[in-house]
Amino acid sequence: MKKERNASSEASKAPGRSGVLVLHGPNLNLLGTREPHHYGSTTLAEINRALAHRAEAAGVLLEAFQSNHEGALIERVHAASAQGIGYLIINPAAYTHTSIALRDALAGTGIPFVEVHLSNVHAREPFRHQSYFSDLAIGVISGLGSDGYLLALEYILRRMASE
Repeated sequence: MKKERNASSEASKAPGRSGVLVLHGPNLNLLGTREPHHYGSTTLAEINRALAHRAEAAGVLLEAFQSNHEGALIERVHAASAQGIGYLIINPAAYTHTSIALRDALAGTGIPFVEVHLSNVHAREPFRHQSYFSDLAIGVISGLGSDGYLLALEYILRRMASE
């Protein structure tokens, strides 16, 4: 489990729901070395730094969390709800195609989220075409590599600014 935090004092004082939690599923800790033809050469730390930099520039609290364990991701979603996190960006990785429990956690908390996949899952093996999350997501970004995370954050920042 890895956790990074970017706290803006003004953002942390915001009433109601605020902030963004980025959830990275199993094996994403291997980014940069794992199957670069599918996932690119950008590391998870580099993705998290880019997201933290952009969120900080916008004055928004952002936290990133990665786990290879389904239960840890579920517990983090529950904690995000208790914290009043306003939005999630999630790359469920292999849990995309298998985890009803993680889906239920997201549905149960009602936190709006963007689903992100580094590779184009629809150009890969047929079992990767099914997502347990897409119908709940406010948007899905697939196949744009690490840029997908930044695009998801930009969308969320625009939504937050208009609320």
